[in-house]
Amino acid sequence: MQKNLHADAIRNALAERGLTQKDLASQIGVSAQAVTNWLKGVDFPRPPALLKLAAGLHLGFDELVQNNDTGRPVVAFRKKGNAKTGHAHIKQAEEMGLLLKPLVPCLPEQQALRTLITSPSTNYHKLQAAASQTRQRLGIGEHAEMGYESLIGEFRSSGAILVPVMWGEKHEHKNALHIRLPEEDVTFILINLDTRIEDFKFWMAHELAHVYTPELAGTEEGEDYADAFAGALLFPEPCVEACYQAISRKRNEQSVIKALFSCAREHLISINTVYRQVQDFARARQLPVLKIAENKLHATRNHFSGPSVSEVLFDPLPPAPDVYIAACRHQFQSDFFIALKKLLHDRDTGPGYLQQILDISIRDAKAIHEELRH
Repeated sequence: MQKNLHADAIRNALAERGLTQKDLASQIGVSAQAVTNWLKGVDFPRPPALLKLAAGLHLGFDELVQNNDTGRPVVAFRKKGNAKTGHAHIKQAEEMGLLLKPLVPCLPEQQALRTLITSPSTNYHKLQAAASQTRQRLGIGEHAEMGYESLIGEFRSSGAILVPVMWGEKHEHKNALHIRLPEEDVTFILINLDTRIEDFKFWMAHELAHVYTPELAGTEEGEDYADAFAGALLFPEPCVEACYQAISRKRNEQSVIKALFSCAREHLISINTVYRQVQDFARARQLPVLKIAENKLHATRNHFSGPSVSEVLFDPLPPAPDVYIAACRHQFQSDFFIALKKLLHDRDTGPGYLQQILDISIRDAKAIHEELRH
């Protein structure tokens, strides 16, 4: 990442002390030309000279140095439950992003015209309008179940590369990882196939919201919007209204939960998504909200759950590397492994690179590496 000095701050500090650039150079022990190059951004001082510069001008590091963050990867996690995303997680994801940069020239040319949500808002009516427009563009009726397959083409046409991974049923901080490279204008989305279909659909819709709103990626606001958009897209207002009407005729908590679960099964989504959408609908319409214990919802969800995406796609599990790579290419329209194969041949890159960019074991990395080197 390129760094530059705050030239104006340095010049002001010199003026306050009645010093010239030549005086500063002599004080630090470098040539006057070196100082000139620093101020012009042609060069950057080495750590010992930087410390002397800060001490001599009584400037803090933030006052002295400006970071050019245009090349820094922007990362966003689809978090698991209430798990916290710490600094170490962010740092690892940024390092993965930096390692992905050499892969970009091997990708096909990205489309310049992309779908964007220009004024993203969690306002209920604006969310419903955005979800409705997306469904119309995809040719999916307002009452129809939306499969994750319907969303795949949207990623490809929006400069996003899907990278299906098999992380197992992890109980860690992430279940999908969004890495945007601003300078290259490319986004990589790693998404775990070892996930129940109803959850996988929500994550795909969540990640699509990030793709539609790149300026919000990596922020709490962006996470809130992506969650809200995903719910509205998978279970839009016309479906919610019908569900609410059915629920309003129920007389006890258990029958309400049963009705929610019936709606969830019909649309192959989580009962939690149905519940949240019903509650938002009731508030927007100023209708009575549901008064049920959420822990009972979770118990119902955990008792009745669908298969994972990997179980549907592959038999037996785990798949052979060639089967896995073919599924990524054809089922998810991903050019990732095509580009990776080219990079491996051009640079003679080893399996350690795959281990780092896919966050997988070295054993799995070696198996995929061997397949790609054929």
